[in-house]
Amino acid sequence: MANNFKNYALSAVGTSPTTLYTAGAGVQSTIIGLTVANILPGTTITANVIVNISGSNYYMVKAASIDPGNSLVPIGGDQKLVLEAGDYISISTSNASSADVIMSLLEIS
Repeated sequence: MANNFKNYALSAVGTSPTTLYTAGAGVQSTIIGLTVANILPGTTITANVIVNISGSNYYMVKAASIDPGNSLVPIGGDQKLVLEAGDYISISTSNASSADVIMSLLEIS
């Protein structure tokens, strides 16, 4: 089994759910960190983090408020998330082009 640490990022995420990562065939992934940063000066935004497991969507975070210059860390510290082949994580916000997203994970294949 191969273990690989990886980073994934999205810039200027907006109102449409955008897939950040999909676990590939034969891969189990442990997300060890996820940060959603508000990049709009002077504007509070809300963010949604959606996990799709076996074809069904589940909110990890729904309409979480992020003040200007701040970030939301839904995964990190004691919180981890495991994704199996075909599972994915997506992000959306309340405003167009309003958030940068960075995720770190361990892929086991």
